[in-house]
Amino acid sequence: MAYALEGKVAVVTGAGSGIGRALAHNLASKGCKLALADIDAAGLQETAAGIDTEVLTQKLDVADRAAVYAFADAVKGRFGTAHVVVNNAGVAVSQTIADLGYQDFEWLMGINFWGVVHGTKAFLPMLLAQDEGAVVNISSVFGLFAWPAQGAYNAAKFAVRGFTECLRIELRDTDVKAISVHPGGIKTNIVRNARVHVDHRGRRDAKALADEFQRLARTTPEKAAQIIVDGIERGRPRVLVGPDAVLMDKIQRLMPESYSGVLLKLSERLSK
Repeated sequence: MAYALEGKVAVVTGAGSGIGRALAHNLASKGCKLALADIDAAGLQETAAGIDTEVLTQKLDVADRAAVYAFADAVKGRFGTAHVVVNNAGVAVSQTIADLGYQDFEWLMGINFWGVVHGTKAFLPMLLAQDEGAVVNISSVFGLFAWPAQGAYNAAKFAVRGFTECLRIELRDTDVKAISVHPGGIKTNIVRNARVHVDHRGRRDAKALADEFQRLARTTPEKAAQIIVDGIERGRPRVLVGPDAVLMDKIQRLMPESYSGVLLKLSERLSK
């Protein structure tokens, strides 16, 4: 049975741009009231300005546990509850594990992993109390397979996947869903805004890496949002976003020990 979003309260972090902004617009078109958060206050206001529904906005660092719980309290005070919680905020670091600094590692984990944990645990009591809703945690295709110079990102996204899959099992006797989302290349600014030290080819040119990502990314944020929202409505436990995500998932499943060589060769071919 499809989950009807009309009249529901949807929470989206990282809503100031990219997938988060597209999700906000898509969920609004479904009749949702919105609670939107992002550390980029200006981007957040740009998102909210284009939405014709009731919206609560909050500048928020999802790595700050107390701030996330305060945001959940604000959502409950404004709307009474939440129904769909999308933990979407994320950042990237490109560096080998040997040279990865702890400051960069902790910064990324604070947002990409702990931000998901904070958002889940702050809002889950509301969903359980009404025995309805969905926790939607944005992992990545890098939560399905490893990629060189992405050790920190892999660690966070694999962790999000495991955390969400465990939650899904724990919620099996409820009507609250836990959905793990794995986007492939999405045309957002995540790479342009990343902390780039070196890429998987040993290059240190951040602009070149960002430009290459934009050429290779096959899915728009709007299409990604459509796929994710469809997954929420259908109650799908895992959502692959984009044809590249579907392909790479298949390769990893078929070649769990040797997929890296195939994917690296594919990357080289596509980048030419």
